[in-house]
Amino acid sequence: MKVNHMTQDEKVGYLTTEPIPKLICEMSVPTIISMLVSSFYNMVDTMFVGKLNTQSTGAVGIAFAIMALIQAIGFFFGHGSGNYISRKLGAREYEDAEKMAATGFFSAVMTGLILAVAGVIFVKPIAVILGSTDTILPYAVSYLRVIFVGAPFIMGSFVVNNQLRFQGSASFAMVGIVSGAVLNIVLDPLLIFVFDMGIAGAAWATVISQFVSFVILIFMNIKNATIRIHFKNFTPSLYYFGNIFRGGIPSLCRQGIGSISTLCLNHVSKIYGGSMADATIAAMSIVSRISMFANSALIGFGQGFQPVCGTNYGAGKYRRVREAFYFSVKIGTIVLLCISIAGFAFARPLIFVFRDDPEVIPIGVLALRAQCLVFALNAWTIMCNMMLQTIGMALRASIVAAARQGVFFIPLIFIMPAFMGVLGIQTAQMVADILAFALAVPMGLSVLKILKEDRQE
Repeated sequence: MKVNHMTQDEKVGYLTTEPIPKLICEMSVPTIISMLVSSFYNMVDTMFVGKLNTQSTGAVGIAFAIMALIQAIGFFFGHGSGNYISRKLGAREYEDAEKMAATGFFSAVMTGLILAVAGVIFVKPIAVILGSTDTILPYAVSYLRVIFVGAPFIMGSFVVNNQLRFQGSASFAMVGIVSGAVLNIVLDPLLIFVFDMGIAGAAWATVISQFVSFVILIFMNIKNATIRIHFKNFTPSLYYFGNIFRGGIPSLCRQGIGSISTLCLNHVSKIYGGSMADATIAAMSIVSRISMFANSALIGFGQGFQPVCGTNYGAGKYRRVREAFYFSVKIGTIVLLCISIAGFAFARPLIFVFRDDPEVIPIGVLALRAQCLVFALNAWTIMCNMMLQTIGMALRASIVAAARQGVFFIPLIFIMPAFMGVLGIQTAQMVADILAFALAVPMGLSVLKILKEDRQE
């Protein structure tokens, strides 16, 4: 992709003048590939673990909350610094952008080190807090202990990946993410079955692959990035942390609340699942992975939209921001409709691939089909969140980001099962998606009205 080899000024000119559909499609191809491959290896991880036993599958569901938390912090620093960088590129303030790149990266790695130490020390009580049943607990502890060790590299990878992407160098980011994902797919069966490491093997496969991604992404940044990371530019000031907070808090809300919602889902499944608690946790874990994979195509497309949105907003070309948003929503809705139809039709074989268990399958099938009924609504919700976040409207972006799995899902996952039992667990996300869409529509439209005319220099 020729944009990767442009100078800073050439890249800004390209992002602010080329036709919007061409730009977004060009930017989104590598990010879609990155997201699909990353989500696919998460699915494969669950699939191989599912060959062990239902408790191991449940343990992955328990650990998903911590994985979501680690990703949330990585996205917080990555999106917070990346959004700022894209706007500064649009304004051609390159030195400022380099200071932000270093501050975001090193802050994330240091935070990851703190989380790793605390997580390894307190791994067992953390697993209990996350909703482990007595039978799932030993598997969850084995898995989580290893995942915590990899936290600094996972967070660092997310930051470099997002900074490259916001600079318009998504194909370089793709190389690092895809390389690690492919390695994970290879290592999973090798460590789980050949070396007989069980569920700990799945965790080590994830950590090793994330470390490889980390190394490759650092190399890509040093060799190819427009804005490069140097420790001399590390500037831990209130100004830069404030901008990271404003740009990253929506991601922290989205991913962090996703972690809390998973914790709540596990606890409610444990309470209302009765004798099938392990099966309920396992089934909802599988559905979460399938849903994440389906959403990853849209998120990848949205990540192609963000550098176009941020750079044009920074350059004052608001009409191009509007055009880019509506184009992305239209394509996203069409794609999600197709995915929803396929997911509804093939729900049973999809669940069966992960776990051939007569208790797990019916629970998972109904939950997956319920989500497919309203899945296309996520196109507007997710693109609205990305636009608001990229142009620096942190409060509105945070509200939209928190809506789907936080503001609506968390109350619903406690209220609905109290009246409907397991059916409430299976349909809570569907209802939350409808309510999140209803909130995001007026939020997005109110901002789009402001962006009708370009800023006058």
